[in-house]
Amino acid sequence: MTLPAGWTARRPTLDDVPAILAVVHAADTFAVGHPDFDADDVRDALTAPFVDPARDSWLVTDPDGTAVAWSILGNPTGVGREWVDVLVDPARGVELRAPLLARLLDRVAERAAERGVPALTARTGACAPETRWAGELVAAGFTRVKRYVRMSRSLADLPAEPAPPAGVTVRPLRPDDEADLRLFHRIHDTAFRDTLDYEPLDFARWRELIPAYGRVWDEWFLAEVDGEPAGALQSSDQAVEHGSGWVRTLSVLPTHRRRGVGAALLRRAFAVYAAKGRVRAGLGVDLANPTAPVTLYRSVGLVEERWTDMYERTVPAPGV
Repeated sequence: MTLPAGWTARRPTLDDVPAILAVVHAADTFAVGHPDFDADDVRDALTAPFVDPARDSWLVTDPDGTAVAWSILGNPTGVGREWVDVLVDPARGVELRAPLLARLLDRVAERAAERGVPALTARTGACAPETRWAGELVAAGFTRVKRYVRMSRSLADLPAEPAPPAGVTVRPLRPDDEADLRLFHRIHDTAFRDTLDYEPLDFARWRELIPAYGRVWDEWFLAEVDGEPAGALQSSDQAVEHGSGWVRTLSVLPTHRRRGVGAALLRRAFAVYAAKGRVRAGLGVDLANPTAPVTLYRSVGLVEERWTDMYERTVPAPGV
């Protein structure tokens, strides 16, 4: 990678979190209209499982030491796809994005060899304004595979929570009860097994990987139909700085779909968010999900806000 005179590419440390955050905020503002990351998110990325910043990340600075670009790999489970993030200051760092991507792909190839597999899949995203980035991904051998849509609704006009359908009950999760947590995990694991990208985790690993911002236990709910487990909703605090409640996952067992379980869980979550003073509720939806959840989400007042396209390519291990 050729850099302008006086610019430096080096491995980041935790001391670089404020500088990295400035780059991320500039990139987010261009891509989605506002900062969507905080210092804890940067720190979590640098200290995540299966990430070694000394091998899996780069930070580019100008002659004054100002950060202009940051790249990092992510794989919280250590299996499946490698997530490739290349973030740049759109005013100064756009020329760096393609070469930093190439360096990360070389590292993905090394990680494939280290894991003893012939190849790994690299994935990354491009938001609507990032047309240059989308073109660079295609030029680097990536293919667009699907689209995620962010949906939201105002809570200012939230109607009173209606009674759930006959036989459906919704209750809070009991986080100090391991049986309840195991039930939540079982519902989530079973419900998501018919989605293409799902990577199953056993209970212990799933529990370990719940992020700190996801442990808002009073916003997690379980649903039953005629006394039988039927669905689960997990919230997180990842959008709280924008005054928004966030549905991280919604799971309904196949035998109980189309019975109002998902809507009942969402309406309970919205009511709790509103009681806490949140002004909006939001979630992300995979348009490739075979259960077609967009129809459900629209029925409870959520509307499409913006989209992100997912791109993938296969990266062979060296010598393959």
